[in-house]
Amino acid sequence: MRVSILLPRPFNDPFDYESAEDFPPGTIIKVPFGRQELYGVVWTRNETAPSQTLKAIKGAGEGQLPGVSLQFIDWVSDYTLAPRGQILKMVLAVPEAFEAPPKARAVAEIKPPEKPLLSPDQQQTADRLIGSLEGKKFQTFLLEGVTGSGKTEVYFEAIDHLLQTEGQALVMLPEIALSAQWLQRFETRFGFRPALWHSAVPLAQRKATFLALLKGEVRVVVGARSALFLPFTNLKLLIVDEEHDGSYKQEEGAIYHGRDMAVVRARLNQATCVLASATPSLETSVNVEAGKYQHLHLPSRFGGAQMPDVQIVDLRSVKMPSQTWISPALKKALTETLERGEQAMLFLNRRGYAPLTLCHACGNRIMCPQCSISLVHHKAHGKLICHHCGHLGVVPSVCPTCQEADTYTAIGPGVERILEEVQTLLPEARCALLTSDHLTTPKKIEACVASIQNHEVDILIGTQIMAKGHHFPLLTLVGIVDGDSALSGSDLRAAEKSFHLLHQVSGRSGREDKRGQVLIQTYLPDHPLMQALKHQDQSQFFALEAEQRQLHGFPPYGRLVGLILSGKKEAEVQSTARLLARVFPQHPKAELLGPTPAPLSYLRGNHRWRLLLKTTKDYPPQALLRVWLQKAPLPPSVKLQIDVDPYSFF
Repeated sequence: MRVSILLPRPFNDPFDYESAEDFPPGTIIKVPFGRQELYGVVWTRNETAPSQTLKAIKGAGEGQLPGVSLQFIDWVSDYTLAPRGQILKMVLAVPEAFEAPPKARAVAEIKPPEKPLLSPDQQQTADRLIGSLEGKKFQTFLLEGVTGSGKTEVYFEAIDHLLQTEGQALVMLPEIALSAQWLQRFETRFGFRPALWHSAVPLAQRKATFLALLKGEVRVVVGARSALFLPFTNLKLLIVDEEHDGSYKQEEGAIYHGRDMAVVRARLNQATCVLASATPSLETSVNVEAGKYQHLHLPSRFGGAQMPDVQIVDLRSVKMPSQTWISPALKKALTETLERGEQAMLFLNRRGYAPLTLCHACGNRIMCPQCSISLVHHKAHGKLICHHCGHLGVVPSVCPTCQEADTYTAIGPGVERILEEVQTLLPEARCALLTSDHLTTPKKIEACVASIQNHEVDILIGTQIMAKGHHFPLLTLVGIVDGDSALSGSDLRAAEKSFHLLHQVSGRSGREDKRGQVLIQTYLPDHPLMQALKHQDQSQFFALEAEQRQLHGFPPYGRLVGLILSGKKEAEVQSTARLLARVFPQHPKAELLGPTPAPLSYLRGNHRWRLLLKTTKDYPPQALLRVWLQKAPLPPSVKLQIDVDPYSFF
């Protein structure tokens, strides 16, 4: 008979093969494809004999994807306009699992669990989630609570109920840096470690987890956004922790937002979906207002801990020596914190030593040869690094423009430079850098977290990797070195993203019995963002943000699709972008913005132009996109990237 096999390659349609056996849809099959042999899945079957000679299948792999996985592939493909095969590649993430039995185990040994006593607010909120699980139907909840309110313990209670009945749970975390402390808490609470799924997990462990899931042997998985595509056989609880976080957006390959696809996956499974955050995204808040999501709220910190005192340091009125970035007020607070035997955190969302390197004789800036962006000076490595393409360079001894020697100067601070300043101001302080450059593996993250918990560190200096999820009892001071860094640019979400990030950073302070202090250094003290942070009033800030978005019809009050054209020849990319604009089908509910050069007009050796399709909230853009793109076939040398619901605008 003829069977149609969907392959993990960028094709939308399955390929026909010949088979002597009847395999149901979802069966994992090994087939020849060109000179390779690939694992795919049976998409459809046809009992009639093939009308032409077809290649025969090689055999069946171990297991079968559940029907909901096939539905999910279809849905994500239709929504994002990515080929089905590209989505399948994320589902069959470890084809090596079918070649040899894994040596690792999917789940760790059981230990005696330690169930904590919840506050009345926590218990009442947990009971709502448990009631939803008992109802066995799809519901989405926003679990909102101030930093330190115990949101994690609330959804742990729901997981506990699930473990006593039936079904599987998935907890999504935005970054693996969050997993170290989270896993400690989970193991203490439940007595075992859940299956872990992200790119840094060893292959043998991922193989074991994948095969165990196919057999229904894993009850709880914690992972990054990619865990959403695992073959759960009975998924009943799906939790998106820090749901507002931009890390849930996949920006390359098949482009999707993990939070939004999590809600879809929960609906397909008739499961409960929990979106947890101290600062919910505007999209989620609007869905609560519309009645699509139910709202659960924890208004105060657990155990009577107080929210930190937030102070604004107006840098316009502060005189600081050249090449220094820590104000007298922040230095005083650091000194007093260390004298009390407590810990402090300095936050600056810039990796490396300095973001710019300029020739002070002629102003020449050292740029990445593959991208339209400056190279970042990493003094610790003695390198200039592009954070987009990874290009490495060194500071030249002679400026190639003016031929002057030893004229290059580091401009602006990165975290390495802040560390250098702290070591000069407070030489006795024990400091640690927390960035993705330094914490490159889960073991390094665990070791760093342990050293902070054991008070082997006085001052933490880092980027957004330490902004959320961490709980350090002795940390009572947070200093935000540059509160304005993310407020400029063409990103319509710039203010919202800044608020999320700075609020989360502030929330690391004073999480137990000692009240915390936050100092935010800014040149824009009167900006609504700064005032919202100072008064801890996110409702007023988000009301202003929502008003601006609604006025212009931007998400979540309208829809956007980003189209990025890229290629080696700038003129060809530009002409293709203009051709696409000319053949755009007019529609009363759609508007085309552009084409224009992308903000990063040269990236990884490719020139880039951007178009932005804007439609009304009630008009899904996918059908219009399909009609439009058929009118102007692209030349082979120009690549088109489609981003439905863009989160970033680079």
